[in-house]
Amino acid sequence: MRLDRQTVDDLITSMLEAGERVSDLLFLAGKPPLVEIDGRLKPSAINTPDSLLTTDFIEALAEYIMDDDERLKTDYASTGSCDCNYAIDNVARFRTNIYKENRQRAIVMRKLQPTVPTLAELNLPPVFQAIVKEKNGIVLVTGAAGSGKTTTLAAMINELNQTQDIHIVTLEDPIEFLHPRARAAISHRELGRDFRSFAEGLRAALRQAPKVILLGEIRDRETMEIALNAAETGHLVFSTLHTINAGQTINRIVGFFAKDEEEQLRYRLSDTVRYIVSQRLAPKVGAGRVLISEVIGSSLRTREAIRYGESEGKTFHEIMDAATIYGWHTFDSCLLKAFEANEISEETVLLYCNDKGRVRRDLDLLRKRRGEPQAELTSPLRLNVVAGPKLAQDAAAPAVDPNQTAAADSVSYDTASKRRVIQPRAPRSSEQAPAPAPALSMDVTGNPGG
Repeated sequence: MRLDRQTVDDLITSMLEAGERVSDLLFLAGKPPLVEIDGRLKPSAINTPDSLLTTDFIEALAEYIMDDDERLKTDYASTGSCDCNYAIDNVARFRTNIYKENRQRAIVMRKLQPTVPTLAELNLPPVFQAIVKEKNGIVLVTGAAGSGKTTTLAAMINELNQTQDIHIVTLEDPIEFLHPRARAAISHRELGRDFRSFAEGLRAALRQAPKVILLGEIRDRETMEIALNAAETGHLVFSTLHTINAGQTINRIVGFFAKDEEEQLRYRLSDTVRYIVSQRLAPKVGAGRVLISEVIGSSLRTREAIRYGESEGKTFHEIMDAATIYGWHTFDSCLLKAFEANEISEETVLLYCNDKGRVRRDLDLLRKRRGEPQAELTSPLRLNVVAGPKLAQDAAAPAVDPNQTAAADSVSYDTASKRRVIQPRAPRSSEQAPAPAPALSMDVTGNPGG
């Protein structure tokens, strides 16, 4: 089975028409073509038996996209996947991953934005203006796949392009944003087409007189080592890692190196890391998604935490909380700010936050300021005590005769010692003491008196 350009472009175009915010196209055998909109998958129609994708169709689609590229075939055969790009003129560009899935092929196509975003369009916090003013060091943008890391980096490179007269070298797999010519000179380089590996491309970039280097992703020890060298020699390096916060980012980097290199590596990182930006995409009220970020910069406390590790009172979370004056912030504070602006729901806040107990208290304070009632506890561990009917044996118990001396004693409990105390019944006022026996009068003579 072979596919032509018209068939492939028509299929992809029809899938894009499923909604305005389509981010990904998925092709898996036995399923209909799938589109992802705001983080949720939806099926798309296709003219095949049962409207499902067949193994032969996906094989033909993969072969057409790979276009007999020997590098892609080698990567697929050796690693089980390959990355490439695909474009439809005047429609869209895609970053494409073709991979093995249960001994057959599958394809995921990420739709790339047609224009380069700006910091204002992404509604990024003002601290990002300070980030792009750094002159050397490493800036890391971290997060899960699909969290918008590349888009954030593109906005920062665009800011540099519009404001500074410098040379910028980008190393990507593949190129996702083509920056227009402005004040900066930008060299776009693509893995496989312009250089063989990130390590080789980064090593060559040091000889290309850049002031800023954009490295698509740090994947191994060699690439991290060269990035550190570039930062230590006066370059500003932007890159990404698949980690979810600052602490995990440092641990991931340390994990690239041997144990006996850790101490020296931590000192190098403390001297070169300028900012770590972590981000997530949370569902927005109504439709769409909103960016939730966490930002930590370089300070004396940050450098100590990187060198010696986090400890009680010296965690990255506490450092960010204490440095809000610099624009640093945690995920939790960003979530609360979005909730206060009515961008996300309370359920989303509690789902995406790190410290649920503290966030619940902050939510209560927000409601109090708004004059709203506090939310009731909804924990599944809540115990509802309901008064039950009187026990049958209690209702059927025979009445005790108050005149019986056996029931005259009362029982009480000493709450302090939990001992049972039996107290004697006090005599009732109607009861009289028994009269004394009559005395016998005796005659002095010994005869009874008459």
